Amino acid sequence: MSQLSSASKTAPAARTPFKAGTPAGDLTPTVIPASQLRRLNSHQEAFAAALAARFSLFLRAEFSVALVGIHVATYQRMTECWLEPSHLSLFKTEPLRGVAILQIPSPLGLSMVDRLMGGSGELVAGVHEFGAIENALIEQVAQMVTTEWCRHWTPLKELKPVLLGCESNARFLQTSPPQTPMLVIMFEIGTGGVCQQLQMGFPLATLEPLLTALAPAPAPEPVPPPPKPAVAAWNPAFNEVSVPVTGTWQGLKVAAREVLNLKVGDVLRLDPGTARQIIVRLGGNAKFQGRPGVVSGQWAVELTDFFKP
Repeated sequence: MSQLSSASKTAPAARTPFKAGTPAGDLTPTVIPASQLRRLNSHQEAFAAALAARFSLFLRAEFSVALVGIHVATYQRMTECWLEPSHLSLFKTEPLRGVAILQIPSPLGLSMVDRLMGGSGELVAGVHEFGAIENALIEQVAQMVTTEWCRHWTPLKELKPVLLGCESNARFLQTSPPQTPMLVIMFEIGTGGVCQQLQMGFPLATLEPLLTALAPAPAPEPVPPPPKPAVAAWNPAFNEVSVPVTGTWQGLKVAAREVLNLKVGDVLRLDPGTARQIIVRLGGNAKFQGRPGVVSGQWAVELTDFFKP
């Protein structure tokens, strides 16, 4: 991994950390709708829980990761609030456009380096620059963080993290114009005596496809029920009109010569399947199908279906 600049040896200037809940003049929380911001908070809280497990396995120590807050600020305001020196990893989330930044403050980064080299990971007092070995080791941490962050979006969109380089001073970064809206996600990392903030900054335009994917699908428009068929009102004048009801089944076909030979006592064999399919006619019109039976000693027909020609 190439280091973008290794000549940041100037004395660090005093800066005010960018903390959750601290109002800033150019913060624009209204850029993201409140409902969408709530869903993003929930999504990143789940990522924080997964990242804590990854940290614990990778660094062989107990880590806690908590989402501190999500804000929108200009690129200039975001970088001005980062303490110096810090390890700043530049990365892309392909296929999305734009360059994002992962900021790891010096105490947290050096504690992780100490753990990777077999130490206890205690907080290092004072301000320290990162050497080539420290940068190489912290880049492994950056790769793990960005990979886990992209993996957490997999159900919505496949993302691939690509590390582009690192820097130790935000003043040397030129990944976006100063007034570019940036989405800043802040996490508090805790392990042993170390409790520091880790921040991720994304151009807001880069995350628009992901924020859109987080939005719930619009509710389908209600489909009006089909109109009920009109039912003609019954005319009471027909109450006493008699309608002939007859039941028939398919007749037996015999040759004309056999008909001449019929006599009393002969038996005509009927197809049982045909005999069970009686057609009920109302006023001469076929309306129902049924099957024969006996009720109270009288022949009867049970209606089983409407007549289908």
